[in-house]
Amino acid sequence: MITTDFAPGSPCWLDLGAPDVRAAASFYAAVLGWEYEPMGEGVEGGMFRKDGKIVAGLGELTEEGARPAWMIYYSVPDADAAAQTVERLGGTVRVPPTDLDAWGRMAQFSDPLGGQFAAWQPGTTKGVDLVDAPGSLSWVELYTTDAAAAKEFYGGVFGWSFDAMDLQGDAGEYDLITPAGLPEERMHGGVMEMTEVNLTLTDGRPYWHPVFGVEDCDAAVAKVTENGGSVQMGPEDVPDVGRLAVCLDPWNADFVLLAARRPTSP
Repeated sequence: MITTDFAPGSPCWLDLGAPDVRAAASFYAAVLGWEYEPMGEGVEGGMFRKDGKIVAGLGELTEEGARPAWMIYYSVPDADAAAQTVERLGGTVRVPPTDLDAWGRMAQFSDPLGGQFAAWQPGTTKGVDLVDAPGSLSWVELYTTDAAAAKEFYGGVFGWSFDAMDLQGDAGEYDLITPAGLPEERMHGGVMEMTEVNLTLTDGRPYWHPVFGVEDCDAAVAKVTENGGSVQMGPEDVPDVGRLAVCLDPWNADFVLLAARRPTSP
């Protein structure tokens, strides 16, 4: 469960870098029912809202050679200290700690295997306004070529704890992530080891992606394909989790749609 108290080490913000901001806004409006709010004149980007609440950011992709993708930000008490820890543990500081007016201080990193992520030190803004609800962030996932190395690195940066869960068949393990010092009901994501061959979006490099809650996975997937996106996997039922699909937007930014399983009445 992700909550908006944004304990240290929990996902608190996400934004999409897209080559066509207006078209991306239209796509996610169709799929997730988001409203797009431009930042203002001279700025190519803005905020996504669901029922009036901020759920994500959107900006123009400007980094040379970068692929369109979602960036996940994790709450930290000190972005500069986080940057130092990232470098000490073998990661890279891609964007050094930077003040964004009074809102907060951000930095972007790569882990030692190339997976990109970010940190947010809150100022007046702690993070998004809505999580763990239809049309908002409900989970995050890292696909990596070395789960053990990833756990050592991210555990060192954020203090996360990990619990291994066996997947169906011969699919291996899935490591569940919990912020430091919090109970298992505050798990917010997972780590899954995959071969480089299966990481086709990034030519074998690890990557993070968001999982968005939806009421009806099949209906949301239909909206994905109707609006120029595609489906990598699903929709399919996952025991004790719900019905999910791994999707790509029209520019190949990846995300997951999940209609979570609701507890049955006794």
